[in-house]
Amino acid sequence: MLETPRELDRLQALLDASMASAGPHLRGIISDERRLDARQLTERLQGMCLLVLATATADGRPLAGPVDGYFLHGAFWFSSGTESVRMHHLAERPAVSATHLPAEELAVTVHGRAECHPMDDAACAELRQAVLDEYLPKQGPSFEEWLDNADAMAARIEPEKMFTFHLARSSH
Repeated sequence: MLETPRELDRLQALLDASMASAGPHLRGIISDERRLDARQLTERLQGMCLLVLATATADGRPLAGPVDGYFLHGAFWFSSGTESVRMHHLAERPAVSATHLPAEELAVTVHGRAECHPMDDAACAELRQAVLDEYLPKQGPSFEEWLDNADAMAARIEPEKMFTFHLARSSH
């Protein structure tokens, strides 16, 4: 867990404000006992978290697809090729939504704005390390060389709203 106490406080305030602004339908589904607090959330979001990321086309149509997400310092990060459709969308329209939904008992949804950085930017150092931690054991040392030569951009989703849902499994 990389989050500082101040980052956990900021994340908790975001989670609380997001739920306070939710409509009655969402509040009926995500009751207090089904929410994760900031500490629980950061403990659950270790390593790579597959996200479905939604961007908008020039004519306003949504376009959703998977990205490898990493939850670092209270925000999701991801990367993609500089020439990818999603990065072109984000350069023009940075509003995004993303959901991590590994199974029916956990969902994390974030709405916000993507802040893009070249992958070799100092701001991306922890993302780079997280990617290496995930893929070096799977793909071997050549992965680091590939990553260093990839024409990639990184993006941090600056969260404006974030919702968590956790359903405890019953033991029978």
